[in-house]
Amino acid sequence: MHPIAAWRRLLAEFLGTALLVTAVVGSGIMAVTLSPGDVGLQLLENAVATAFALGTLILTFGPVSGAHFNPVVSAADWFLGRRAGTGLTGAELAGYAAAQTAGAITGSVLANLMFDLPAVTFSTRERSAGHLWLGEVVATAGLLLLIFALARSGRASAAPAAVGAYIGAAYWFTSSTSFANPAVTVGRAFTDTFAGIQPASVPGFVLAQLGGLVVGTGLLLALYPTAGRAADDVVVARPARTR
Repeated sequence: MHPIAAWRRLLAEFLGTALLVTAVVGSGIMAVTLSPGDVGLQLLENAVATAFALGTLILTFGPVSGAHFNPVVSAADWFLGRRAGTGLTGAELAGYAAAQTAGAITGSVLANLMFDLPAVTFSTRERSAGHLWLGEVVATAGLLLLIFALARSGRASAAPAAVGAYIGAAYWFTSSTSFANPAVTVGRAFTDTFAGIQPASVPGFVLAQLGGLVVGTGLLLALYPTAGRAADDVVVARPARTR
């Protein structure tokens, strides 16, 4: 049994993902307001706010749920932990993914309302092309490599800064601006703003992220064959569980 109640962990994943998407969407809206006509500066402002927000949210919710905020991270945690008897169970994975997705949608609605926009306006921003999907594979695989390498080497305490820095950088070095998260991708379809994605573009992004999951876990098994032993320390070290 996990030492922290399931409802507390699901609430942490819901709130953490909601606030992450609020930061992504809200900073995008503010960037367009403050820097009209300068897309490069808008992206910089959006990336910096997202990176800092992600780091602080991991610090806030990590001790409760592990601060996954991402179904791909949770799926890798479940898959890699099966052989070692660690990580999430199948039921926990389903619960995490549901909480993360609901939180992401809520985060978009909250950001819309904070900036006096309709609660839900589906995005019209098309993001559908092979090079963007490739960017998502790279971004997602790299994120998994970073997170599990930190956990396996006993450096999970560095995750807030490292993961925030990676996502902030990946905004710029990937063609897709590094969504790298199926739940966040779904949530961002609910806002027709700078950070939005057209609902019709969501399936392609999610499939690419699942491709990144396969690539990332494959590389982890090759580079860190015992990575599953540290699955309980993803993203932030948690008390040991008994089974």
